[in-house]
Amino acid sequence: MVNQQTLQGNWNEIKGKLKSKWGQLTNDDLQQAHGSVDQLVGLIQRTTGEARNSVEHFLEELTSNGSSTVGQAAETAKEYAHQAMESVQDTSKRAAETMRRGYDQASDSVQKGYEEAEQMIKQRPGESVAVCFGVGMLVGVVLGLAVRGR
Repeated sequence: MVNQQTLQGNWNEIKGKLKSKWGQLTNDDLQQAHGSVDQLVGLIQRTTGEARNSVEHFLEELTSNGSSTVGQAAETAKEYAHQAMESVQDTSKRAAETMRRGYDQASDSVQKGYEEAEQMIKQRPGESVAVCFGVGMLVGVVLGLAVRGR
């Protein structure tokens, strides 16, 4: 037998299906029986002439199908959440891989620049010392002026 809590919880859906099966039921009729299984069964019997067992069986099918529909919706939502989580994990893996490649490229570029500077110093040691001396003097002058200005 259908319980009142299930009937009330799915009332709008059940009401539409009742009107679909028994077209002679009106909104006013169904509103009077809202929430009461016994009143609803009695109303349908009086209005349609349908047997009590038949009405109860139909209501039982409606409420059990409603429960399975909710279960299916929950299962579908769970599946979508799982797919979303996998998508986020894939995206984060791709982002981490892109960052690692960028780091490797930057590291290679710095390493290459260092090696080129080292090679130039080995080829032209005198010029390298003169450049370093000039840069040191320039930095010293700038710092001296900055300190004097305070």
